[in-house]
Amino acid sequence: MTAPPVLDLTADAVTLTRQLVDIESVSKNEALIADAVQAALEALPHLTVARRGHTVVARTELGRGSRIVLAGHLDTVPVNDNLPSRLDAETGILHGLGTCDMKGGDAVILRIAATVPEPVHDVTFVLYEAEEIDSRFNGLRLLSESDPDLLEADFAVLMEPSNAVVEAGCQGTLRVEVRTRGERAHSARSWRGVNAIHAAAEVLDRLNSYAPRKPVIDGLEYHEGLNAVGIRGGVAGNVIPDECVVEVNFRFAPDRSEDEALAFVRDFFDGYDLTLTDSAPGALPGLDRPAAKAFVEAVGGSPNPKFGWTDVARFTVLGVPAVNYGPGDPMLAHTKEEHVPVADIERCEQQLRAWLEGREDDR
Repeated sequence: MTAPPVLDLTADAVTLTRQLVDIESVSKNEALIADAVQAALEALPHLTVARRGHTVVARTELGRGSRIVLAGHLDTVPVNDNLPSRLDAETGILHGLGTCDMKGGDAVILRIAATVPEPVHDVTFVLYEAEEIDSRFNGLRLLSESDPDLLEADFAVLMEPSNAVVEAGCQGTLRVEVRTRGERAHSARSWRGVNAIHAAAEVLDRLNSYAPRKPVIDGLEYHEGLNAVGIRGGVAGNVIPDECVVEVNFRFAPDRSEDEALAFVRDFFDGYDLTLTDSAPGALPGLDRPAAKAFVEAVGGSPNPKFGWTDVARFTVLGVPAVNYGPGDPMLAHTKEEHVPVADIERCEQQLRAWLEGREDDR
């Protein structure tokens, strides 16, 4: 039998990242990594630890006047010939599945949990399961429903890759199916039918004419997108199809609600049969909140908007302002060439440590 993996929280954050990466944890296979995280955190006397499924929560209980959440997911997308981890010492780049999304951020969370026993804020550390798949499995969502008290906080930092600068808020996302109808006929007598696939040309024409809205929110410019991401239709090679479905994804700025976003899409495809298949709200950047302002000032750099969807939206629903801040380039997430600069990991750890220890000189 193979011994269970062990995490060494006394190791530096880069070494710890490698330890996490080398525990394969594709979504719904997080048991081993959650066991290792739980065991490592339970060995720290200044933390209380709880586990729900394969989600681990550790908390300081110092009676501070404010509480911060540091959160990261433990799962990855499927392996793509990119395990185990590989460190290129010459370039300072750590390669491997999850290095960027987001075990580098998880390593920073664990290092802070182990080495900052008396932060100026109480801290809740959340390492959760199943972020990369359908939201019904998402550990943060499940935790918000089963134990919302564990997520109560004044501010949250989701350590998604953001090139080690703050990415504020996130865009919402929804998917719809736009249907065109026709009438079947033998393709040798096509004039006897109505071709639903041909009718979809107008749907694509509308998409080609779409002009994205670019609202500025808290000084950050977001960029909406409306795109066909799939199309299906056809009955047989000799049959005029009577139905065609175009799947459309709308990435909407966080100043729109889900209802407003859906209303826009319905209006855009007026006259067509439209079915909503998936929807998630955006999150306003909230940079006007005192906690967010203080965090941005502490870690430095100029905040950027988050164009993708992240779990900061879940914190927003709970009334907790949140930002994305973690090592790695989000453009590398889910790619075979996924990697993270060692300098990003070290910078994130240094800045979070200085912020939580209240040290102005290191910020």
